[in-house]
Amino acid sequence: MLDQATLQQLKTVFANLEANYRIVIEAHGHPAQNDLVAMMRDVASTSDKIEIEERPINDLRFRIEKNGCTLPIEFKGIPGGHEFTTLILAILNADGKGKLPDEGIQQRIKALKGPVRLTSYVSTSCVNCPDVVQALNLMALIHDDFKHEMVEGTHFQEEILSRKIQGVPAVFAAEKLLHAGKANLADLLEKLEAHFGSDPVEQQGELKEYDVAIIGGGPAGVAAAIYTARKGLKTAIIAERIGGQVNETKGIENLISIPYTEGPQLAADLFKHLDAYPIEILENRRVENIEDGPRKTLHMKGGEIVTTGALVLATGAKWRQLGIPGERENIGRGVAFCPHCDGPFYQNKPVIVVGGGNSGVEAAIDLAGICESVVLIEYGDALRADGVLVDKLNSLPNARVLTNSQSTRVLDNGDKVAGIEVKNRTTEAVETIPADGIFVQIGLVPNSAFFQEIVELNQRGEIVVDGHCRTQRTGIYACGDVTDVPYKQIIVAMGEGAKAGLSAFEDFARGNIEQLPKPPRKS
Repeated sequence: MLDQATLQQLKTVFANLEANYRIVIEAHGHPAQNDLVAMMRDVASTSDKIEIEERPINDLRFRIEKNGCTLPIEFKGIPGGHEFTTLILAILNADGKGKLPDEGIQQRIKALKGPVRLTSYVSTSCVNCPDVVQALNLMALIHDDFKHEMVEGTHFQEEILSRKIQGVPAVFAAEKLLHAGKANLADLLEKLEAHFGSDPVEQQGELKEYDVAIIGGGPAGVAAAIYTARKGLKTAIIAERIGGQVNETKGIENLISIPYTEGPQLAADLFKHLDAYPIEILENRRVENIEDGPRKTLHMKGGEIVTTGALVLATGAKWRQLGIPGERENIGRGVAFCPHCDGPFYQNKPVIVVGGGNSGVEAAIDLAGICESVVLIEYGDALRADGVLVDKLNSLPNARVLTNSQSTRVLDNGDKVAGIEVKNRTTEAVETIPADGIFVQIGLVPNSAFFQEIVELNQRGEIVVDGHCRTQRTGIYACGDVTDVPYKQIIVAMGEGAKAGLSAFEDFARGNIEQLPKPPRKS
């Protein structure tokens, strides 16, 4: 079932396994039994530390035992597509390998009040699902009373229908929908703390002090960190996830000197580059409060405190929401932001795309290939996408375009989306368009609201910077998509990050900011 290249790669990945693992399969008599068994046999064939055991139960699931003890994670269905990596990481993480949370985050995970019991529903075509499943699996391996089950929805349609799931990933605690859509470990941990409760966490060690602290782990933040570290400044990067919005990007063809890469690969390369320098990476963190002064003090969720001479804001941007009645309430119930992840749920069903830029038109074209019909709604007088995309959309027989139209309300039937209410901006006539799914594609909004009391923002919510990435506050810099610099591109963000780092170094060199004392050299 697995090709030779994958098998060879797995042999390398599993070469240093220390424990013994058994994959226990329960699929006897199930129509997809042979596919699941074939995949697990292939995986087991790549290491003498892995074996399989088949049990005569008519289901389609498997679990993993480590040295005879069952791990607190379980799989229902066949983890193909994007979820194949989830299976491999489950074994590696159980063996203490792979990218594990640092001690500060592990303390917060262990402090969750158990028992924690979660079920996640996924699609193998979903690019966001693995992040959620892998984060929950990690937490289950760290916590003493935490169990997580992943359900691949293809073979469990009755569960999908009974839970009224309209988008993935969808995470349930018993019968309550706890989370829907993309998320990182920091997002999920906060939701679990709010739902299950958490014991106080005693932070270990002394106050962390740096010359430079960077908030944000995207291309701009990483560039700033590398440039300051190379200048000998003690640097920390604080982020929910290294890579930021890049992790959600598909093909990247305009990063000069690299003809083609993909977001997750670029994010991994950014992390690798960071790791080559003495930069402290505080990932899965959220800053809750910032105290300005000669040294800035950052208070983080969970109780950690950081002080820094220079502060670089590189928090990027997030998907913009419509902000209309019914939208927030129906996220995960028909309102979606990723056509690649959730599009398959709407096969042969009518859908709506809101937004006439490149992302909106591309989404409409993709969805038209699998959906009954697509209506694209654009607020302006004309679509803003590239001409070749507009021509392609207009050629599709099941696609309809409404320009000069304002979405005013998302409609639902109590369980899921039923359509959208649209007002013509010229005639003010209101039209109700029935649909099973609504994909919002209206661009990005800067992640700057948290800083509005500290630095100046423009009318678009962007941080105002000068040509050197300095804000109006001494020692505070900003770079990337969160600023008012034009053209929100990866390569521009990298350049701006480098500028911010060099500007901070320049201010240290001129004495505008006081640098931490250098540790004495060892004789």
